[in-house]
Amino acid sequence: MRYIFITLLFLCFKGIAQTNNYNISFENAVHHEAKIKASFPKIKTGKLKLRMSRTSPGRYALHEFAKNVYGLKATNSKGEALPISRPDPYSWIVSGHDGTVNIEYILYANRGDGTYSQIDETHAHLNIPATFIYSEELKHRPIEVNFDVREDLNWKIATQLEKLSQNKYSAPDLYYFMDSPVEISDHDVKEFELQGKKIQFVLHHPGTDTEFEEYFDQVIRIVKQETAVFGELPDYDYGKYTFLACYMPNVSGDGMEHRNSTILTDIESLADGGMKGNIGTVAHEFFHGWNVERLRPEDLEPFSFSEVNMSEGLWFAEGFTSYYTGLILCRAQVNSEKEYIEGLAGTFNYVWNSPAREYFNPIQMSMQAPFIDAATSVDPVNRENTFISYYSYGSSLGLALDLSLKQNDLNLDDFMKLMWTKYGKKEIAYDVKDIEETLIEYAGPEFGTKFFQEYIHSSKMPDYKNLMKSVGVKLEQETNENYFGATLKNTENGLEITRNTFKNSPAYKAGLDHGDLITSVNGEPITSVEDFNKLIKNSKKNAVIEIGFERFGKPKITEVKLGSDPHYKISLMEKAEKQQLKNRKQWLDAK
Repeated sequence: MRYIFITLLFLCFKGIAQTNNYNISFENAVHHEAKIKASFPKIKTGKLKLRMSRTSPGRYALHEFAKNVYGLKATNSKGEALPISRPDPYSWIVSGHDGTVNIEYILYANRGDGTYSQIDETHAHLNIPATFIYSEELKHRPIEVNFDVREDLNWKIATQLEKLSQNKYSAPDLYYFMDSPVEISDHDVKEFELQGKKIQFVLHHPGTDTEFEEYFDQVIRIVKQETAVFGELPDYDYGKYTFLACYMPNVSGDGMEHRNSTILTDIESLADGGMKGNIGTVAHEFFHGWNVERLRPEDLEPFSFSEVNMSEGLWFAEGFTSYYTGLILCRAQVNSEKEYIEGLAGTFNYVWNSPAREYFNPIQMSMQAPFIDAATSVDPVNRENTFISYYSYGSSLGLALDLSLKQNDLNLDDFMKLMWTKYGKKEIAYDVKDIEETLIEYAGPEFGTKFFQEYIHSSKMPDYKNLMKSVGVKLEQETNENYFGATLKNTENGLEITRNTFKNSPAYKAGLDHGDLITSVNGEPITSVEDFNKLIKNSKKNAVIEIGFERFGKPKITEVKLGSDPHYKISLMEKAEKQQLKNRKQWLDAK
């Protein structure tokens, strides 16, 4: 659980509990450094173990933030130096103290996204686990942090932390502190009230207020439509939810949900494609304020800052959120019905045509997250054939469940409301069995049991063609064109296969693999991907073609029997029936 009782206790009696203090300054921001000081008083043990987090809320892999910490020093209450030892790469043990341990260190930070921190002369973008050393044994203590901002750069502070004074903020415990990103910059702010709660949008960008106004209007519509799904806003801890948006050329594209805020980063400014390109992340992350932050998988509680975090429920937590992302943009009239419907094709084709369902069901795909979600490794993997993103898989299943429920005069919105009422609103964590039992409660045992047996515990695919037909949407194979089954790019020496070939595709069956260089077709040299695609397209159906290629510098020849393009297109029916149009209206119209 989220230490709710303890958190409320500290909010009421913060003055009684012993407080850990931090100060962070940015004199050397031009070189991406921050200087951090911390004080841990009233230590009861002879040694104090300090550490940097290895994970970050909302991520599931390891990140080893300690690699960017250096110049660490420790002193006692009199300023006398204390010995420091290193039991492992991400911890420090301070001994010989007099009940107080003071530390200072330098942090290097130069990646602005939802996981890492970035410090430069445009901003101090702080993800707390990537920034501050902490003590696990003191995790229940309140925390106060002073941000020594650069007034010469007109920096201002934005965060979900409780404000105590101009630059000082507090958290009731370590968990809340770790879950509270901070954007310090010369940013703009707009806000509105809904259901007595403040929705604040902080924007650090190079654009105009007119652009921000247009963007904020979309944000308001999205917030209202997502609130309509659950029937109410969550109970934000300080009566406020804050979007921390940074659309700057020096950041990395990302979105990351937190309890009462979210990080939104992208290199596209609002004038340079961001007006349309960034708004989907707004919809996705705000939906997480219900689904994942409070309506939360049991296997993510408590969140570990020292080990990977694996969950069986990401197909629901992330995937259903992804389904609602596109749906909400349509309901909020950010995207048209046509844009939404046709945009379903990419995710559908990815899931429908993936050979990975042979190996893992949605639950098992979710459990791959520690290897996937911003995880890093140097050895090649075969994810083209063994993995489907739980975002996409869950999104496709959310679509199928919604349309299936509608055939029984039910809908996914009301199911999500029921999950919210039973679990999210009370902040009772759920497991996969709880989702199944709630669906059975809502839609009946025959419907709920069948859906889980066939599509969650197994990897069968729903009858999307008939489901889409019920709302006046057409699903059909895109073309009768030939299909090769490899991703190519032009190089000086030939057409390089840049990814693993897809299992059971013509290229895969012919023994072609990642890294091969295609040099000829039917004995004729081939020098561009465009010419290759044209040749494949103009070949006879199911034609057998000879491919000349190089592997490890040696020439080889293989025969490829072309197949039919497996991709589908999704479109609105031109002559939908009255009932189909009615069903579509109930599905896509604003609530």
